[in-house]
Amino acid sequence: MDLVIVGLPGSGKSVVGKRVAQRHGATFVDLDQVIEREAGRTIPEIFAQEGEIGFRARERDAVAGVGAPDPEPRLRRVIATGGGTPVDPRNRWALYRGRVCVWLDSRPEVLAQRLRTSRNVRPLIAGRDPMAVLRGLAAARERFYAAASRLNGVAEIRGLMGAIDRLLEAGPPEATTLLAAETAIGRVTLGEGIAGAAVVEALRRLEARRALVITEPVAWSFAAPVIAPALAEAGLALDLVLLPEGEAAKRLAVVEEGARALASLRAERSEPLVAVGGGALGDTAGFLAATWLRGVPVIHVPTTLVAQTDSSIGGKTAVDLPEGKNLVGAFHQPTDVVIDIRFLTSLPEQQRRAALGEAVKMAALGDERLFGLLESDGDAIARGEASAFESGAVAELVERAAWAKVAVVTGDEREQGARIHLNLGHTLGHALEATAGYQGLLHGEAVAFGLRAATRIGMAMGLTPPARAERIERLLTALGLGVGPLPFLPAVVRDAMGTDKKHSAGRLRWVLPTADGVTVRNDVSTELVDDVTAGLLRGAGAAVATDTR
Repeated sequence: MDLVIVGLPGSGKSVVGKRVAQRHGATFVDLDQVIEREAGRTIPEIFAQEGEIGFRARERDAVAGVGAPDPEPRLRRVIATGGGTPVDPRNRWALYRGRVCVWLDSRPEVLAQRLRTSRNVRPLIAGRDPMAVLRGLAAARERFYAAASRLNGVAEIRGLMGAIDRLLEAGPPEATTLLAAETAIGRVTLGEGIAGAAVVEALRRLEARRALVITEPVAWSFAAPVIAPALAEAGLALDLVLLPEGEAAKRLAVVEEGARALASLRAERSEPLVAVGGGALGDTAGFLAATWLRGVPVIHVPTTLVAQTDSSIGGKTAVDLPEGKNLVGAFHQPTDVVIDIRFLTSLPEQQRRAALGEAVKMAALGDERLFGLLESDGDAIARGEASAFESGAVAELVERAAWAKVAVVTGDEREQGARIHLNLGHTLGHALEATAGYQGLLHGEAVAFGLRAATRIGMAMGLTPPARAERIERLLTALGLGVGPLPFLPAVVRDAMGTDKKHSAGRLRWVLPTADGVTVRNDVSTELVDDVTAGLLRGAGAAVATDTR
């Protein structure tokens, strides 16, 4: 068995790690020392010569060199990480799975005092105010550290050793938490195999007496074997409310049926709803939670890739009308979002591939690491290849896309400013879904067409550099998204855009790509929109249109 110790600089990872290793006759591994030995230079020298990017690349290599967890039941290795090691999603994937992980948590004030007298030079702190730096690092890294078992880093050493021994006696957990964040829009927990325990924890925190699960048959067939036993073991009764599958759930009539089911169950205002399913299910269940008894708590357990990376986050709940998508809804933030990537292994390929349309959108908003990940691993993720899951590519994709949305929404919960950027690709995308009658065209597939349209409009208006446009469209083509043709008339699609909720002062606002982000414009001509739309409907998705003026 292995023990991994994480924490801020100065938290005592090496000191405690050596003590634990000596106590159990285990090997002590200091990742910083491994990096220095391999480089033949000190860490400050590496930072000076290669920068932080170079150091982090060496750090990833050192983590990879640790290899698989030791299968022996007794403690064989104690691994002390650098303070920033867990920031990289692949590092956490490699280190946290199958190992006992502890976080030595200490107040920045205590750590700053330690570092002022330490002989070790920390490049991120050298020459700066330690207190200010550590407070910033603590806020930025807490969600990565909190995935491990939290221990008081300034506790008396005997008590600390006892706490670690108890964790070692229990052994590595079967499930792996990779990220745990308390945010202004709810608690976000991400991991592998965590759904049952995380739902129970959320219900206990809300003092629930039972689990009122809003789901649909297919999603529940996969989720029930994980969630139902955990609820039973915790002594929580389970009541199910089943909704239709897919976009068929997003109707006002379905909301009424769900509300009547809750009435028959005598659901009270203090009782949370647990939404288990994909994006459409989550939208409807969230709206039901927002309106039942004028609002009850909701816990989202997204089971599809598009729901895990996008729709379960941000508190937008809505149902469709024949006139347009998501026209009736409310903002209602969940108390918890429980993201278990193990659910994604059972998805049909079309659903995974379609969801990458939303992921490409997040990359186009300016996330270069996500862009590169999609270019290198996107098709393998869509196909559901075992290597994409085992390497951590799927976990990294979900985390990067989901957290990017958390960051946007926490700064603009009700779409008064920057949150509108998340509508990149949705202007035409929603119109296509409405034109299709919400059948046969998945949301992410429609967004991919919309993203191509926004890219071409932006390039025609001189806002999207040709190289950026070509990269976005090349990625969509490689993923098999937005290539058409579609059996719709341009005039019908244009009429559907007329009811889009992104209108302001009578003009439709378009989110258009720039060199490294997006801009919002309301002066896109009808002629340009018609030309671009017609080209995409004909199936011109495999090439960038350059003559759309």
